[in-house]
Amino acid sequence: MHIRHAETDDLSGILAIHADAVANGIAIWTEVQPDLEERAAWLARHQEPGRVALVAIADDPADGMPTGSVLAFAGYGPYAAKDGYRHTVENSVYVHADAQGRGLGKALLLELLERATADGHHVMLALIESGNAGSIALHTKLGFEQVGLLPEVGTKFGRWLDLAILRRPLG
Repeated sequence: MHIRHAETDDLSGILAIHADAVANGIAIWTEVQPDLEERAAWLARHQEPGRVALVAIADDPADGMPTGSVLAFAGYGPYAAKDGYRHTVENSVYVHADAQGRGLGKALLLELLERATADGHHVMLALIESGNAGSIALHTKLGFEQVGLLPEVGTKFGRWLDLAILRRPLG
């Protein structure tokens, strides 16, 4: 696989991964299914300065999916709109269900860290459902530290969800 900036042609693959996460998981706190228009707006926002959208693309049959398929996507953008937060970004990483467990999330997160540092950001945050042990372990392995826990601030599938806040200095 190879990692590159996300492009318009990647939107259907990004949508498939995102829609599956909405329908079947608790990483994305909405039950409203996304559509291509919503994902196109997401991509447009992540092409603005200070933001990044990446995809991991299958380039070998050993990747387990057809060549050119989006295996995973990731991005970062501003943590908050206020000017005082301008040096802090928040990341997100999503891997296709058929491509999990092969290091794609780690590869994408490492690339996000490198690009955010090069862009002059100071801190990267990860806001993760507290029961998502895999994502928390990945972030911790790459130098993130849990700095907070917000109990029962979200809901999905009739359950209250807790939000873990992880932080990693950049540079």
